[in-house]
Amino acid sequence: MRALRLTAWGEPPTTAEVERPVPRGAEVLVRVEATGLCHSDLHVMGAVPGALPYRLPFTLGHEVAGRIADLGSEADGARVGDRVVLYGPWGCGACDRCATGRDNYCDRRDTLAWHGAGLGRDGGMAEYVLAPSARHLVPIDDLPADQAAPLSDAGLTSYHAVAGLRHTLGKGTTTAVIGVGGLGHLAVQTLRATTESRVLAVDVREDALALADRSGADFGTLVRADTAQVLRARTGGTGVDAVLDFVGTTQTLELAVGVLRPGGELAVVGSGGGRLAVSKPGVLPPGFKFSLPFWGTRPELAEVVALARSGAIHVETERFPLSAASEAIDRLRRGRVRGRAVLVPD
Repeated sequence: MRALRLTAWGEPPTTAEVERPVPRGAEVLVRVEATGLCHSDLHVMGAVPGALPYRLPFTLGHEVAGRIADLGSEADGARVGDRVVLYGPWGCGACDRCATGRDNYCDRRDTLAWHGAGLGRDGGMAEYVLAPSARHLVPIDDLPADQAAPLSDAGLTSYHAVAGLRHTLGKGTTTAVIGVGGLGHLAVQTLRATTESRVLAVDVREDALALADRSGADFGTLVRADTAQVLRARTGGTGVDAVLDFVGTTQTLELAVGVLRPGGELAVVGSGGGRLAVSKPGVLPPGFKFSLPFWGTRPELAEVVALARSGAIHVETERFPLSAASEAIDRLRRGRVRGRAVLVPD
């Protein structure tokens, strides 16, 4: 079968012919219908030797949807023919957190040579992908594959970040979403579907603000010198109750701090390498709370799928054949993808 493989750190992936996997034991073989392309993939491709614990080569792709094609002799809880989305983060499988579907916070994460499908283990940018266990599969029924695949990271990560703030997002509150790309536009929709908070969107691109508007944002603004004042004006001067930062640069972190009201919460999802100085007293608002949500849990992925099947959230996608992966990667790197890029087998 064809697969997009990372064979050298810092080099573009290459298309190769590899053996179709054969499931053994508890393993489940999934025929891939769609695989999302993520900025995390760019980080993996561009990593310097030794930065990640992964062993080369491996097939990329951690946002995967498809149909179960074959089962190992000990596979339980799966049926050939069922359509599923893969839960992307794969932990040790033995700690208390993995046992409850929280592989994203596996206690042994730092000791593993992988972090999931396409992250040290063969992923879904291929015709088939092997899941180590049926516990990593969530049914999608009739949900289109190009909608289901991005839910496993873009949808799940956004949902998990919003869930961590939901306790503070009641009626009369305001949330700012910084960065309205593949994750941010789903965060806007998740906020509208699961909270009563007003949503203010911020980006550097006009087309991203148009996407925010289509996703249900109450207001959108470009990043300018007065963006903090513009956002505060939308709250009557008090500031916003929460900020979801899907960029994570020093500039966006400073903007977040500048618009939060006392007791406000900041969740940083983006990996822009920004720094925020914490001191007391200092510039941070009194009662400031900070979190670094990572991916999400398997039960939350089932909740995201349910939202998508109900029509409450919809992923804006651009589809590319797997053979055009290099074009999709280049466009993502240049910020030219609308929503989420999705690769489908030729």
